[in-house]
Amino acid sequence: MLLKNSRYKDARRFEPDAEGNVPCKGIRPRAIGPAVGVLEHVIREGDRLDLLARHYYGDDRLWWRILDANPDLLSSVELSLQERAGEMILIPKAKE
Repeated sequence: MLLKNSRYKDARRFEPDAEGNVPCKGIRPRAIGPAVGVLEHVIREGDRLDLLARHYYGDDRLWWRILDANPDLLSSVELSLQERAGEMILIPKAKE
């Protein structure tokens, strides 16, 4: 069950195959559109996605918005951006 304001609310569930088996008991990945109203941020030592979300959005739980705008950051399973210091990333505009 998803919350009514979940970012996954419009994602489709997996469909059963010909034998009626569902390949995964979850939902398909959600569509991610282009980032709009972005700022450029140069990563500094000590930056983390959650800390950037707190700085730009006032809520550290919104780190996924930054990740959506920078899918190449997904190669790391940590919120830390230590190994990417000096690189530029996009910070999408906060939803209103």
